[in-house]
Amino acid sequence: MQSFNWKTFVLVLTLILNLVAVAAGQGGKEGGKDWETLRPEKEQFSILIPKGSVYEEASKVPYHKMELNTRFYISKTEGGPIFAVVSLSGIKSNPAAYTEIQRVNSYVDAFKIFFIPKVRDKAGIAQLTFIRERALQGNPGREYRLTLGTLNGIVHAYATSRRFYAIVYLNSKKDDALQEQFLSSFVLPDKIGTSAQAAVDTEAPVVAQPPPSAPEAEAKPGKPMIDSAEVRLEEPEHGRTPVSADGARAPISGGVLNGKAISLPAPEYPASARQAKIAGAVGVKVTVDESGGVISAQAVSGHLALQAAAVAAARLARFSPTLLMGEPVKVTGVIVYNFGDPLN
Repeated sequence: MQSFNWKTFVLVLTLILNLVAVAAGQGGKEGGKDWETLRPEKEQFSILIPKGSVYEEASKVPYHKMELNTRFYISKTEGGPIFAVVSLSGIKSNPAAYTEIQRVNSYVDAFKIFFIPKVRDKAGIAQLTFIRERALQGNPGREYRLTLGTLNGIVHAYATSRRFYAIVYLNSKKDDALQEQFLSSFVLPDKIGTSAQAAVDTEAPVVAQPPPSAPEAEAKPGKPMIDSAEVRLEEPEHGRTPVSADGARAPISGGVLNGKAISLPAPEYPASARQAKIAGAVGVKVTVDESGGVISAQAVSGHLALQAAAVAAARLARFSPTLLMGEPVKVTGVIVYNFGDPLN
């Protein structure tokens, strides 16, 4: 009779215990939750998300002079990470009137208005920073960094022929592996012709007008651009176009405005800053009125010694009026001033 091999038994037992430990460690990393594949009806996507995610019933919301169809899929726990997919439709592709990236930008503006208040007090301030262009299966998109108080994370935004999707990961602590696990699991079908898809989409009305966003300056890969340095989270009342506190139409986001100015006076280099050899870029958030004049300016980045001069110059800038559906509107954005080497 063959003798019992204790060495083999110990080796196999050790291997089993190691596998159990690895599985337990992964479970803890995911907050003790099981994951499931989310593949909703009437949607084009699938994604891995912790079980127990909340689906908000589809609803129609006013957006400027249009009506968008919204769906929200959110998984969050008290003090834990937030996983979400935002699904919007209502802005149809129209290459003759606007580019697909302009269409994406319009959807991103709607995303900021309707989603962010769901995960943060509407009186708070959010920062959404453009990182780079990205595409998925031929569908155009963009990547952003989103900051909401102590929460930080990434947003991947894509526009298919039928819908717009924003995939959101937010966490109060850094966890690149968990972020990548969630974002990389998002799957879309290959981009196909819009005519075949339009017959399937019974929700979204055809929109012939340009999407409600001002054309933005060209974004350079690897160089983050502030799409909206500060986004005040004021959720629009049901049945109304988003408005500002004084009852007027809320300003639209114009991104970086340097290339859109018809007059952009250079700031005066402060003598004290030049003497101290202080240089660098200063970002000034401005609000431009319907006639193209700057009605407010506030420094949002850069050295303190340079900010006052940049703000003073920004107040003198002039822009061509921005039209939305034929009507002049206010625009918010950022003007960037570069103070060069003071020795030159």
